[in-house]
Amino acid sequence: MPDRFYCETPIRYDGESPREARLEGSEAHHLLHVLRAAVADRVTLFDGSGCEFQAEVVQVTRRDATLRVLRREAIDREAPVEVTLGVAIPKGDRQKMLVEKLTELGAARLVPLSTARSVADLRGSGLDKLRRAVVEASKQCGRNRLMEITEPQAFAEFLGSASAMTRVIAHPTGASPVAPHDGASVAIAIGPEGGFTDEEVAAALEAGWGAVTLGRSILRIETAAIAATAIFAIKG
Repeated sequence: MPDRFYCETPIRYDGESPREARLEGSEAHHLLHVLRAAVADRVTLFDGSGCEFQAEVVQVTRRDATLRVLRREAIDREAPVEVTLGVAIPKGDRQKMLVEKLTELGAARLVPLSTARSVADLRGSGLDKLRRAVVEASKQCGRNRLMEITEPQAFAEFLGSASAMTRVIAHPTGASPVAPHDGASVAIAIGPEGGFTDEEVAAALEAGWGAVTLGRSILRIETAAIAATAIFAIKG
């Protein structure tokens, strides 16, 4: 796959007159100072709209690059099921690994959850870093839409706001093993290290969520989220 770069500004291309796009910041740094691109080099751009754009470098400075857009292709690499994960985010480097793998697997949305036993409060710069990790993972895996990372939500708010066709909470004593489904969307709630409290599980069941297990082992947060996404994201 050609070198891919994310353009924060929506790329305009009508197929007739030449259009230009500009890379700045970390994307320009990667193009100019890591790959050492020069005028006439060709790369692939994406802007999160679902399309890829073939482009040619036409002007460079030390801080940015201007590219001529040559072709637009609507290439859909999204999962057939829209997966929303509400996750009590773990601490440290495990956050980035979680985001990278969910992006690769095709999750549509990650909602950081605040639960009774949450250990991480993800806001501000921490949230920005994870959204940047989505961009990097999308560049690598070929996705042309970015997985959304929302602002943190209280667990009760997530239970009431998730509108997916299938809604499940992962729980070691869930009523049934998690399995693929025939719906177009699914919401999955993944608890913190100590698990959801009995009150939280009861609230989910009362709100119409199903309880499911992810196997006999007690999984870490990121393992549970990755496993559930892998099961649901690709219809089996």
